[in-house]
Amino acid sequence: MLGSLIAALVSALCYGIAAVMQAIAVRSASHQPGGRGPDGEVGRVDPSLLIRLVRQWRFVASILIDLVGFIAQLVALRRLPLFAVQAIIAANLAVTAVCAAWLMHVRLHLREWLAVFGVVVGVGLLGSSAGAEGAAKVGSAFQLGLIIAVVGVAVGGIGAARLPNPARTPVLGAIAGIGYAVLAISARILPGFTPHQLVRDPATYTLCAAGIVSFMMYATALEGGSVTIATAAVVIAETLPPAIVGVLLLGDTTRRGLTGVAALGFALAVICAVALARFGETGEQHAGAVAGPGAEPEQAVTRKAALRPEELPDQG
Repeated sequence: MLGSLIAALVSALCYGIAAVMQAIAVRSASHQPGGRGPDGEVGRVDPSLLIRLVRQWRFVASILIDLVGFIAQLVALRRLPLFAVQAIIAANLAVTAVCAAWLMHVRLHLREWLAVFGVVVGVGLLGSSAGAEGAAKVGSAFQLGLIIAVVGVAVGGIGAARLPNPARTPVLGAIAGIGYAVLAISARILPGFTPHQLVRDPATYTLCAAGIVSFMMYATALEGGSVTIATAAVVIAETLPPAIVGVLLLGDTTRRGLTGVAALGFALAVICAVALARFGETGEQHAGAVAGPGAEPEQAVTRKAALRPEELPDQG
């Protein structure tokens, strides 16, 4: 159990660091500043974005970090219930905020540090109260439902990409989060990790499809949007549905007599993680001051994040 808890924490750390690196890479590679094309039309899901991203070293490194985080998440899901793993992974938003403050030179205020502390406390409560995972066997109807959910994420994301800002970023983030929820549930019901088991189980293909579609939607959400606001929407959507599914359909439980502690830890971790969405607004205001009084607030962070290392302010 302790090893699984450590794996979940490692996963959260990896995802948080990778999120900021991907945000900088997406904005550097984007041909649509502010999420809009040259003619002012709202942006769309651009498959060629991935081709441009692979030329960014930060993106390549972030994918490797994400891979480590995903492997750690799979390890955690073997012994911990979905609600615990997903809430612990929600701590990646605290990591994102701290890393973004470092890379983008934005100072965290007291309320942000309190939110980070709340996430840590919530994770601690979850770790001390989570029981073992329930039964992993599901029927064909459950598997079909996951496939339909992935299709819904793809269709919904294409439509959401055409929304105007500021709705575009949180809506795309939420849709990506639902996709990541499907990924987590699919990983949870895998019977094992041997090649024979993976090839024969439909959850393997649902997991892969959900990961690709969700990442594309998340990358699109980051074009012209705050990394923390996008990630906050992802956190809500990827945390609550798996927790409900795990408890109601997969038999996840807490330790005897610690249901209240688990519920408090889950709520504290998620609420404090989402509260860090304020950091996105703080970052935009700070970057706007750096960019100059004529810069539009919505685009300030994009311009700051797209700077090359040699163009960043001297920290000496």
